[in-house]
Amino acid sequence: MNRYIKISLLVLILTLLFPAPKAQAIDPVTLAILAPIALKVADAARPYLVRSALNTVRCMGKMGKDMFEIFYLPYGFLKMTVGAPFGGFTSGLVYTIKGAIAPGKLVLHTLLLPVMMIGVDINI
Repeated sequence: MNRYIKISLLVLILTLLFPAPKAQAIDPVTLAILAPIALKVADAARPYLVRSALNTVRCMGKMGKDMFEIFYLPYGFLKMTVGAPFGGFTSGLVYTIKGAIAPGKLVLHTLLLPVMMIGVDINI
């Protein structure tokens, strides 16, 4: 019971110290005046937003490819061991190296995603 009272008092104090924000409406006249200006701003920003969206999709596609390439590592090991008698050692080695590099590429593309989202095109 003591814990319940402490939690209730904490909620009451926080409610009194930090009241909920009040909603503020915009009158229709102001909205009608600002709408043409907002449309001009949206038209001016459209090329930048399109470039940002395309760069983001491109970077996320690279991230998906990197996630898929992580599975090359066990596939390469399997091909190097089981497939070695059948001539699969060299291709298995290539897949193993690609699979070992893929997590680093995924981290790099993940770190570059916010940069690509603001419209900077980095071709890595």
